[in-house]
Amino acid sequence: MNILLTGSSTGIGRSLATHLLAQGHSVWGLARSDQSDLARAHPGRFRHARCDVARWEEVLAACAQIRHEWQHLDAIVTCAGLQGEVGRTVTTDPTRWAATVHANLDGTYHAIRAGHPLLQRAMRRAKVVCFSGGGATKPRPNFSAYGVAKTAIVRLVETIAEEEHGQPLDINAVAPGAINTRLTDEVIALGPTVAGEAEYQTAVKQKQSGGASLERVIALVDWMLSSASDGVTGRLISAPWDPWNDEQFRRLATGDVYTLRRIVPEDRRPNPAS
Repeated sequence: MNILLTGSSTGIGRSLATHLLAQGHSVWGLARSDQSDLARAHPGRFRHARCDVARWEEVLAACAQIRHEWQHLDAIVTCAGLQGEVGRTVTTDPTRWAATVHANLDGTYHAIRAGHPLLQRAMRRAKVVCFSGGGATKPRPNFSAYGVAKTAIVRLVETIAEEEHGQPLDINAVAPGAINTRLTDEVIALGPTVAGEAEYQTAVKQKQSGGASLERVIALVDWMLSSASDGVTGRLISAPWDPWNDEQFRRLATGDVYTLRRIVPEDRRPNPAS
């Protein structure tokens, strides 16, 4: 597969790049940091561009480079993101708050928008995998910018899935779980005064325990990129908690299951038949 991967220089993105290359895929990595070491280790199969995905013109230029080398894309995986502005929402810096949303949300949209023409040329069913989590399904005090952006990514995924219904494209969001990355270190460095006591203590415990399984996240991405997930689209899927590797999952992932939705009182009433 030809795969466009954002955020490929660090964290989960770097681990995914290494894994996908080991699986024999060709990867084009977009990141703000230099990635020449991966290019040297995988000549011809790993290409890269220094790019701030929050800047549309830079993403567009990077995808123009890709078109010169590749006739098509089979998949886009959007890992790029930053934790950004942290603190009580009513006291945060508006410029930094907005920049956090732009980096996470716009960065995801830009990669999909710029890469879509090449996805349309795929010889197989095209795949888009977007990373969410981080407060997308519940309030996360002191991390509103990050949480709002990650929630918006899920709604973006759901909307594109509806718009492209009938097209050979599956787009889904991944909730990776509490993976130990630089974001964990940032929370610990900020301390309980800025991050909040609960977030700080959770990060410390996560760091000590080793965090959630990165291998399971990578396995979920493998599944999303494979034909085994054909037809599953517009979903938010948790790597540690959802039964995505069950053979019945494709049948279960219909209607409003594994999506953002509003809970009304009727949803919580006991079933008389039970």
